[in-house]
Amino acid sequence: MPELVLSEYSRDLIADVQATADAEGTNPAEAFTRRVFEDLEQAGIASNTFFAYHSARGHLVHGYGIGESGECLDLFVTDFHLDPSGAKLTKGQVEAGFKRLLTFVRRCRDGLRQHIDEAFDVYDMCAAVEKALTEVRRIRVFLLSNRVGTGTTVPPTDFDGLPVAYEVWDLARLHRHATSGSISEPIVVSFDPPLPCVSAPSSEPDHSVTMAVIPGQRLAELYGEYGTRLLELNVRSFLQARGSVNRGIRETLLNAPGRFLAYNNGITATASQVDFVRGPDGAPTGIAQVHGLQVVNGGQTTASLHYASSRDKADLSHVTVQMKLTQVSPERLAEIVPMISEYSNTQNRVTLVDFSSNHEYHVAVQRITRSLWAPATDGSGQETHWFYERARGQYTDEVAKARTPARQRTFKKLNPSKNKFTKADLAKYVNSWNCLPFQVSQGSQKNFAAFMVRVDEAPPRVDVQYCQRVIAMAVLFKAVDRIAATHQAGSYKSMITSYTMARLSLETSHRIDLDSIWREQQISSALEAAIDDLCPRVMNILMDPLEGNHAGEWAKKAACWDAVSRVPWAVPYDLAQELREQPLNEGALAGGSESSAGASEEVAIIPADEWYAIEQWSKETHTLEPWQRQLAQYVGRRLELDQEVPEVQASQALHVRNEALILGFSMP
Repeated sequence: MPELVLSEYSRDLIADVQATADAEGTNPAEAFTRRVFEDLEQAGIASNTFFAYHSARGHLVHGYGIGESGECLDLFVTDFHLDPSGAKLTKGQVEAGFKRLLTFVRRCRDGLRQHIDEAFDVYDMCAAVEKALTEVRRIRVFLLSNRVGTGTTVPPTDFDGLPVAYEVWDLARLHRHATSGSISEPIVVSFDPPLPCVSAPSSEPDHSVTMAVIPGQRLAELYGEYGTRLLELNVRSFLQARGSVNRGIRETLLNAPGRFLAYNNGITATASQVDFVRGPDGAPTGIAQVHGLQVVNGGQTTASLHYASSRDKADLSHVTVQMKLTQVSPERLAEIVPMISEYSNTQNRVTLVDFSSNHEYHVAVQRITRSLWAPATDGSGQETHWFYERARGQYTDEVAKARTPARQRTFKKLNPSKNKFTKADLAKYVNSWNCLPFQVSQGSQKNFAAFMVRVDEAPPRVDVQYCQRVIAMAVLFKAVDRIAATHQAGSYKSMITSYTMARLSLETSHRIDLDSIWREQQISSALEAAIDDLCPRVMNILMDPLEGNHAGEWAKKAACWDAVSRVPWAVPYDLAQELREQPLNEGALAGGSESSAGASEEVAIIPADEWYAIEQWSKETHTLEPWQRQLAQYVGRRLELDQEVPEVQASQALHVRNEALILGFSMP
């Protein structure tokens, strides 16, 4: 990699981290760590990450995370320097950082939390790590650095019988990730012994197809290791992996594992490169290694195998799965994979929701925002763009295309990095505005996927006004986030921000004047004062979880939103004077349409007992996602108390009920 390119990336990264730290009132190491957390969550590499710094003799930690499946514990240590000055991150420094992390894990196991005040984020971290050590199946430790590493490979070890993997995210890897244009680093899988296969000749130069049979245990292990990263090129597969085992699949795995190949349709996968073992005639006879593996159809089969093995202790030694593997030229992945996903599904008809950047919704948002000038607010008269990064690395690519330093400075002046926002950011802004903070708190990937389902079910009209209002939501969200930082929101700031914005939107009945925020590119003093008053009230609910929940898990529950929505708080007089007379078109901004109006009335017709029954049924059958069960419980509670269910939640609840009916629910 050219030193000049990496040096430029390093300067931009440090400048961005410094600006974030100054705006949020934190230190650069924390701002850098949170930034990398967001990248890792969006890529599906980590989930449920929380920043929490603790240092003592022999140990150092900057954060932790518990994987969505609850089977992996992640610990993070940060090495950040405002002036790297060409200093390399040595192998010895890497090993020392990992040693400090494992010392922290050991001390958590031995009761470190007993010596820490419960009021601090570190207490939550120690308690979570201590509990996780009795439940997880593996540990990953990460070193995050803005220096270039000289030795970034550390062989796996174990901790009290748990396998430990080591991940170094240095400057070069962060740059690679930021400019790759893909969702995350390619998955490379080796098979020893090679998978027997039959390769079909193809007249098309950009792809080839191979048929193989993969052991069920190996496929389950791959999902355990990579999770939804295996499914990221197809949102339908991603959403199918809901942490539950399909009942039919489960019965076959437990009672007739040898018949699984006959009963199951198998999986459809893609790869950017396949390394074959060849016979004497040169024809492929086995698959030795697959680069860029993705399951584009069969996500439920893949996840169900994993959960049947890990939770039901099903013996998969006699289970095999048919796999159709298509090798696709990397430059054609975005074009061909969605079609493979759509046409390969033979179990039932689906409407394809393209998880890639080429979805028409994202193309339209990019097209409009590129030519949309935001009003000047600094008195210079210089208008700027809000840069929508439809695909990873677009901003960096555009800077590079400017070539000369002068042109790059001009580009950055017209497209300031603080105004850059991604697909995941957009979903976070809109879902917070539309009172779905518990969905936002599920993490970037899950929130984005759920947002895209709503976009696909009722596409909004993406025009200039739509994009202006989405950007206004971004301005509002950032303002709430800044205010939350002043209240020492700590590790849960992003969740507190989403909940505060949602409660503000709910209390004002979506009448905050987004058009005015767009024109001013900032919120009014009355709105800022209202947020400053509301934020600590929301914090009190989130930081005092019910039923012994961890605060991060509590925020994912619809019951948490129910509690926040009932906090005594009224719109201040000054803000009330600024509100619109009529609410904004809620449906269109939600990724819905006018047809979604009336969902509250439709929900109200269904008895509360039925919503409670859906929740209970899904618990007993391990169907639906946890947030869907919680939403059913939330709706039942609102109806039982004779309270109206907000339109957005009502629309989503009807979708949950319909899915439950399809999966076999019926009133007892």
